[in-house]
Amino acid sequence: MADPTVSRERTQQQPTITREQLIEHLNEDLSREYQAIIAYVVYSQALKGAQYMTIAKELEKHAGQELQHALKISRHIDYLGGMPNATPLPVVLSEQAEKMLRADLENETHTVGEYRERVRECEAMGEYGIAEDIREILRQEQEHQIDLATALGEDVPHVSRR
Repeated sequence: MADPTVSRERTQQQPTITREQLIEHLNEDLSREYQAIIAYVVYSQALKGAQYMTIAKELEKHAGQELQHALKISRHIDYLGGMPNATPLPVVLSEQAEKMLRADLENETHTVGEYRERVRECEAMGEYGIAEDIREILRQEQEHQIDLATALGEDVPHVSRR
């Protein structure tokens, strides 16, 4: 009779995602990064009023960080044998500062959840280097969440494990 521990270990080691699916998910992440770059560039310049000057400067920094994220994600897509896409998700444009900041906060919250899932997917495939890079991106995305929630005067939205 087979040892059930060995059988369980083999089951746990089987990837729950294919290489192609991981490439697809990373390309979705890349589209969100492009969206964030565009939004942060526009919002950092469009926010008006003394109460938004601090967050406007912070958004300029975020734009640069998001560009670095996009480069890392693109590098990993290429490493996995895929082609990085060039399509951003739509950016909310508004004359209202709060609406822009809220759209950013919602996008960052969604992104945090997606990157948490990506770390699990990478580890399931044994792609530990990619998982480490995504953890670093995730840490910065959570900082962006904090900055935006603070500017809006509210708590950081909870991101549940999916």
